[in-house]
Order: sequence, then C-alpha cells, then structure tokens
Amino acid sequence: MKKITDERLIMKNLKNIRIAFAVQSLGIFAILFYEFLQGGVDQMRNNPIWLVFMVTMIVLAYLSMNISVDSERTLTKSNRSLQISAIVTLMISLIVGILTANTPGYGIWDGALIGSIIFICGLVPSYYIYRLRKRKEEVFEEDEDE
Repeated sequence: MKKITDERLIMKNLKNIRIAFAVQSLGIFAILFYEFLQGGVDQMRNNPIWLVFMVTMIVLAYLSMNISVDSERTLTKSNRSLQISAIVTLMISLIVGILTANTPGYGIWDGALIGSIIFICGLVPSYYIYRLRKRKEEVFEEDEDE
C-alpha cells in the first residue's frame, strides 16, 4: 500500500476516521444504555464493553489535552498552573472525603480512600498537562536562542 502524501487526502482520511470513531462510540454507548435499561448500573458495568468505552474515552481525553496545550496562544506558566490544579484537586478530594466519612454506613477509612483516589486521579492529568507545557516552554526557549 502506497503512503498518501496529498494533504487534502490526508485530511479527508482523518475526517473519515473521526466519523467512524464517532459512530463506533455511539454504538458502544447505545449497547451500554440498553444494558442499563435491562439490568441497571451493575449489569452495564459488568459488560466488557464498559471497559473498552472507558479506556477509549480516557485515551481520547489525554490526546485532546496534547492538542489543547499545543493550540494555546500564549505561554502559560506551567509551575503556577500545576500548583493551582493541585490545590483545587486537594480541596475537592478533601470535601468529598469528609462528606463520604460523614455518610451513614461509611467510616473515616472509606472517606480517606475515596478522597485519595480522587486526588490521585485529578493530579495525574494535571501533571500530564504540566509536562506538556514544560516541554512547550523548552522548545520555545530553544527557538528564541537560535
């Protein structure tokens, strides 16, 4: 198979892939919705398609982060944005942890566990964006030096 070099054809191919991905995601969502209607949330989450759907959405989110950092017009201070993100994530995880610990049927360990999971899950994307912005700053500084 010959590699496509015409930019118009490359863009058209990418649009076709995007449409196919959207149709596939919509189909997966429809199957999961049907499972939800038939047996509730537990049956929906027991379906292996749920895992495929979640992994796909996480990968799509990380790829979108890469594009959004590249499309930023001004350089954002990466250290400052990471600090703000960490503080906001910490506050949200503390609030959720405290609310969980005060919910009947849950204890302090449940609140600490859920708060920790939320903090880690919030900090990982923030750190990823920090690394992307840091790399962009380094490339910008190299271009200025030349």
